[in-house]
This record gives sequence, C-alpha cells and structure tokens, in this order.
Amino acid sequence: MRGGAGSAPAPPHPRDPTYTVRMSATATRLLLLGAVKIFEPVNAYQIRRELVSWDVDEWAHVNPGSVYSVLRTLTRQGFVDRHDITDAGRAVAVYTVTARGKAEFVQLMERGLTTVDHSEPLLFHTALAMLPHVEREPARVWLRSRIVQLRDTAGIPERRGSAAPPYVAEMLELWRREAAAQLDWCESLVARVEAGELHFSGEPAGSGPSTGEPAQMEAERARYREILGPV
Repeated sequence: MRGGAGSAPAPPHPRDPTYTVRMSATATRLLLLGAVKIFEPVNAYQIRRELVSWDVDEWAHVNPGSVYSVLRTLTRQGFVDRHDITDAGRAVAVYTVTARGKAEFVQLMERGLTTVDHSEPLLFHTALAMLPHVEREPARVWLRSRIVQLRDTAGIPERRGSAAPPYVAEMLELWRREAAAQLDWCESLVARVEAGELHFSGEPAGSGPSTGEPAQMEAERARYREILGPV
C-alpha cells in the first residue's frame, strides 16, 4: 500500500521560535529514512530494536516508541511504502523506501553535513551516523563545504571590548573555539575519505562493516523479500 504524496516540510529558519523542535523532527526523519533504507524490507519493530541498539535516545533524542508514528508520517508523505503481508500466518506491515524517499534522504544528508549550527548540531550528528549510506564523492563535497564554513567561523577574531554583555562574548568565543576544533577533525576526516579509507554506498561488498543484524532479522527480511517480490 503506497502512502500519499504529501509535501516535505520547508527547512526551518534559525529565527523561527520552533526552530529547535523542527530541526529535531528533521533529524528524526533522516534517521528513520536511513534505517528503512539500510534494512528494507523491514517492519516497525525491527527498526525500533535496531535504533535501541544504537542508543538513539542518548545522542539523537529520539524516543524509540515514536518509530511507529514517524513511519506513519513518512508513509503519508510518500517517502516510504507500507506493504501489508502475511508472514507465517500473521499479518505484518513492512516498509520500503520510495524513489521520493531516497531523494529526500540525500537532500537531508546534504543539509545535515553542510549546515554549521553550533547551537543545534543534532542534524549534523545524525547525518554523520548515516555517512556510510551515501556515495563517497557527494560526501566528500559536502564535508569540504563544511570545512569552508568552519574556517570562516574559526577565523573570527576574539570580540573583546565589544558592546555585548561579557558572557555573551564568552559564548561567541566558545563557538569560535569549537569551530576550530571541529575544523581540525573535519579536515582529518576528509583526508581519510579522499585517501579511499572508510566505506560508502555503492562500493564493493566486504570493504566495510556489515549491518550486524541478528540472524532472526536477516531470516525475516529474506522471507519478506520473497513475499514481496520486486518493489
């Protein structure tokens, strides 16, 4: 069963009072799209179990129990397809990513990797966790774009003697130093990417880590593929 083709939310603006909430929702959308993309065809419980094993409640502020409602939203927006099947005598809803969902995943990855926001880094952290699931060249380009922005931020001179309250100036100095530290890390990461290290989507199997999925989940997904056929 295919979900409706609703429109994706517009990118939030930092001055929007709902900015943090909307950025969190965007990061959750990226996380769930990525999980379905990695494991499809997959049911909601399998996704929830995987995300729990990733400790997403700690670093992504995602309540694993919200997986079901987010999947309904992604289905309604046309980013994933829901397939109602019968497996071993029981009704199961399994999910696959649509072409529109794959395009949305790439767009969110680009936004997450190229947007430097020191006050709300959640989308970047989520995109970083999904980095192996895009191709090497766009990942390299997006990280290079991030480096340019970080150089601008890290190069801002200390704002001593400004009209800003002292601890506002200290906060800006903290951001400047964080940008300098992240710049060093990001340049090191890009050097590894350009040297052919790490693993990215589309590269030969065996050159990177497996999904690490349990044997039961692997067997269930094999049955789902057999039942669904080409999707």
